[in-house]
Amino acid sequence: MKVGTDGLLLGAWAPVPAAGNILDIGSGSGLISLMLAQRSNGALPITAIELDPDAAEQACENVALSCWPDTIRLIKGDILTYQPGERYRLIVSNPPFFQQALGAKDAKRHQARHTDSLPFGALLQKAAELLHSEGVFALILPLSSAQSLLALAQAQGWFVPQYCAVRSNDTKPVQRVLLCLSRYPADTEYSSLTIRQSGHQSGHQADGGYSAQYKALLKDFYLKF
Repeated sequence: MKVGTDGLLLGAWAPVPAAGNILDIGSGSGLISLMLAQRSNGALPITAIELDPDAAEQACENVALSCWPDTIRLIKGDILTYQPGERYRLIVSNPPFFQQALGAKDAKRHQARHTDSLPFGALLQKAAELLHSEGVFALILPLSSAQSLLALAQAQGWFVPQYCAVRSNDTKPVQRVLLCLSRYPADTEYSSLTIRQSGHQSGHQADGGYSAQYKALLKDFYLKF
């Protein structure tokens, strides 16, 4: 899977802890792990786990060529059978989200996008097992998938400290949701994020470029906007 906006948003938005370790579930090419390593200046150990061997190999190459080859540990394996013997202060995941949809023709693309190999219920249970008592689990999902996951999370005793609704522009409905889940009680802080300027602003034609809000969040990761 190519680098996409979802991964960029999660890597820039997820709350980096002051101390402790980080787990990236379904790391793909390693994008989110690398962003978190950059944000923490390589000071926090990051474990990235990826089921697909080709994606895991590419992630290994990307990490080796980065500024943080000793910060990120890549594991090729299944998160559902992962037994690290430690708990994480931050867990991040840009998980598969299609549940009842036509499968992608390409098997690797299907695995990356469909919940067959990582159902939401199993993902939440595993995250609960691996999360530090004061840690958070940060995800990004399409709105409908987020609603399904939140229903399961509530049934499993999760709380939602942060909920960020993401729109492509001001004229579009919410398309994505950034979530922080915790095992400790917390009131939900709601926010929103608009990726691009709308077609018209104050009666003038806008260029449709990235919004100031998006630029502020991602400025450290783009070579230029």
